[in-house]
Amino acid sequence: MLRRSLFLLCLCLSWPAMAEPGFYLYQLPDGSRTVSDRLLYGKEYKLIRKSENVSGIGRMVAGAYQPAAGENVKRFESLIERVAERHEVDTALVKAVIHTESYFNPNATSRKGASGLMQLMPQTARRYGVIDLYSPQQNIDAGVRYLRDLLQRYDHRLHLVLAAYNAGEGAVDKYKGIPPYKETQRYVKKVMQFKSRYTRTN
Repeated sequence: MLRRSLFLLCLCLSWPAMAEPGFYLYQLPDGSRTVSDRLLYGKEYKLIRKSENVSGIGRMVAGAYQPAAGENVKRFESLIERVAERHEVDTALVKAVIHTESYFNPNATSRKGASGLMQLMPQTARRYGVIDLYSPQQNIDAGVRYLRDLLQRYDHRLHLVLAAYNAGEGAVDKYKGIPPYKETQRYVKKVMQFKSRYTRTN
């Protein structure tokens, strides 16, 4: 009787995993990723993607994966141009931000939780109605809309726009300019350099 009860208990505990076939990609607090064929409930496991099959998951597990930028510029070029034109944002600026943020890796995830091509933070994604942060279409559309809103807010002063994209609007408003953060100062300089490059090649 005891054995039968234990068997039924184990069956019940395993039922959620049995009821949800597929592969689950989780991110751990240190930024590393792991794949499981069942749901994991520990608070340290952040579910970032579910897939019916394992195809393509290996690439997403490799958090350091970075394809050649030139290869993915071509891959996403038409999408970037369409979205940038729709929202009236300079295509070269969008490419420069994507290059700096993710190196054109649609599966990029930072340790702070920024995700996708334009490295959107969860709160920014929610603001612009993003459902799938790793969808190039959704990610780029939200990122470009955010850039458009920042351009309007800071009267097209690009240095402030880029500083706000990196450090947040609150930091830019607090310091009435680029915040005294080395990371943000390097970020602004880097994006401006890439923008000049993409302006010449567009």
